[in-house]
Amino acid sequence: MSRPDPRQTAAAPVAIAGAVDLSALKARADAASRPQSPGGAPSAPPTIPAGRWVLDVTEQTFQAEVVDRSMQVPVIVDLWATWCEPCTQLSPVLERLAQEGRGTWVLAKVDVDAHPRVAELFGVKSLPTVVAIAGGQPVEAFAGVQTEPQVRDWIRGILDSVRDQFPGVRAAEQAAAAEPGEEPAPEDPRFTAAEQAIEAGDYDAAAAAYQQILDSEPANEEAKAAWAQVRFMARAEAADPDAPARADAAPDDLDAQLAAADTEIARQEVERAFERLVAAVRRSAGEDRDRVRAHLVELFDLFPTDDPRVATARRSLARALY
Repeated sequence: MSRPDPRQTAAAPVAIAGAVDLSALKARADAASRPQSPGGAPSAPPTIPAGRWVLDVTEQTFQAEVVDRSMQVPVIVDLWATWCEPCTQLSPVLERLAQEGRGTWVLAKVDVDAHPRVAELFGVKSLPTVVAIAGGQPVEAFAGVQTEPQVRDWIRGILDSVRDQFPGVRAAEQAAAAEPGEEPAPEDPRFTAAEQAIEAGDYDAAAAAYQQILDSEPANEEAKAAWAQVRFMARAEAADPDAPARADAAPDDLDAQLAAADTEIARQEVERAFERLVAAVRRSAGEDRDRVRAHLVELFDLFPTDDPRVATARRSLARALY
């Protein structure tokens, strides 16, 4: 199993919201069965106990921990695997935000190798994949590593959209507001600067900030992954949906081939993008070949090293070069 959208690409959402039938793992709750107060109005929803905001979920507990809980507050399902390097970057972010959320939402972690039926249910094609469940149904999703500000904004948008329908969200917010404040953990100012640049839409500045981290810490995997993502995000934002057609009509136009590959990655047409650039390597030479090869290798970095699509493309690239 592979990884967003960069990792497949970090910028594109997974189109499964509302399209997944959870009946394979649960009997969907009926709103009429919700507890009622003596006067007939819905009773106040219970708040989620502290320490139960991050859950390890199995196929057997999916009904109770995901479906049933999603009738009170949104449940964010983190589909991950032990071999997935990007998962080790994203999961701690989700766990930290779940703790900060204080029960306004719950994080449900699913090891897809141990519980493949859950992954099959959601049609997972890359890891990590994150799906928001509300009222027993998927409402939003994304695949791949996202920066903490991106994830925070994504979750905030979900809470804003469901707050009126799920009183459990407001109950948790009110409970959190009544608690004594806690000092937030200190943030690495180098990453903060990069994240602020992303929020401002300045991907070049963000890439430069991550590059500074890599200059001093070449082995910093978080910075390396983020650097690759923001460079791609900058290109994907300006991607032309007609680029592949133009590139097909002009196979010797390297600029067109590179632009088309970016568009195809953004569309999650990963194999097609890789094949396009390998073919361009075969047709080119000298500096042109080096340019295409470098672009292709940068796209590889958006995915886990053990992604079978990357492994296949690397072998094809080696044959094309040698």
